[in-house]
Amino acid sequence: MNDDNLLTVLHQLGAIVTNDHIVYTSGRHGSSYVNKDALYPHTTAASMVGTALARHFADEMVDVVAGPTVGGVIMAQWTAHHLSQLCGREVLAVYAEEEQSEAGKRRVFRRGYDALIAGKRVLVVEDVLTTGGSARLVVEAVAAAGGVVVGVGALCNRGGITAADLGAPRLVALTALSLESYPAEECPLCAASVPINPRLGKGAAYARV
Repeated sequence: MNDDNLLTVLHQLGAIVTNDHIVYTSGRHGSSYVNKDALYPHTTAASMVGTALARHFADEMVDVVAGPTVGGVIMAQWTAHHLSQLCGREVLAVYAEEEQSEAGKRRVFRRGYDALIAGKRVLVVEDVLTTGGSARLVVEAVAAAGGVVVGVGALCNRGGITAADLGAPRLVALTALSLESYPAEECPLCAASVPINPRLGKGAAYARV
């Protein structure tokens, strides 16, 4: 299955929504949305995402795939599974957990995962890149554990993030969506009387106001 067919599946599942009227958590309005929670219950589709990312990084000699909790755990598992099949050897999957330090928020590898990363080539995966913050913290955690990041793979680049933003040598996103949004009082979708989707984002709460 190629990336275009995968995106068709994601649209059918409602994991990628376009040409709609969404109220985001910030209260701003826009026309697109990544509903990653609609993807994860469907293991066949999640496996397809892992296959697509694995195919893009099959020549990078990846030893370990690492993602941030929570969504990145599933992405890491499926991507490592398919990399193992493509490369004919076991590729491990681990995840980095969030913690607060005196310097601020960071990601760390617990449960002995840091030992699995030391000296290894690591692919970092994430479901949606908006600011890139979570993925960047995983990249930093890999370096702190002595691993070498070969790239970052993502389901969707929502914020126009670049590899340089993440401190990674390479970034592959299976799709990209515009982050364009509007204050509620300036929303052209409202002006055009396009109904708000009550099932996604904060649409239901907005409709009750």
